[in-house]
Amino acid sequence: MLKHSLKVGFSFGLTSGIITTLGVMVGLHAGTHSRLAVIGGILTIAIADAFSDALGIHISEESEDKHTPKQIWASTFSTFFSKFIFALTFIIPVLLLGLSTAIIVSIIWGLAMLCVFSYRMARDQNENPWKVVGEHLAIAVIVIVMTHYVGNWISSTFG
Repeated sequence: MLKHSLKVGFSFGLTSGIITTLGVMVGLHAGTHSRLAVIGGILTIAIADAFSDALGIHISEESEDKHTPKQIWASTFSTFFSKFIFALTFIIPVLLLGLSTAIIVSIIWGLAMLCVFSYRMARDQNENPWKVVGEHLAIAVIVIVMTHYVGNWISSTFG
């Protein structure tokens, strides 16, 4: 059961780390075109949102009233560390490349990680991997497109 708790935290942290970080990056880039803002957004997600998600998983697992404290803490720490680490991976292209290129590289990196994870998860659960990958990619792309347009709107309205 401890393995399940680690898997819950890892899968939640990875997915949330990818989608949330990409959404923040794309929105901040569209709204500000500022490397500093994008780096600040990534670090904020890696720290504040990782703690928030870890606490959310912790409380969710407690509320089910069927996990041991060890299992609950395993999910909590697994969520925090996976979100923290996956979110931080997005800072590398921003530090090494021009900002617009870094955003494109980050989108490719994030969607590729999401595809690989979704594919493996679906195969482990004997589900149609392409259906699962398609669903997860569709949600990620919707977030990316929406945050891009929200960033543009904020820039044109308040900039």
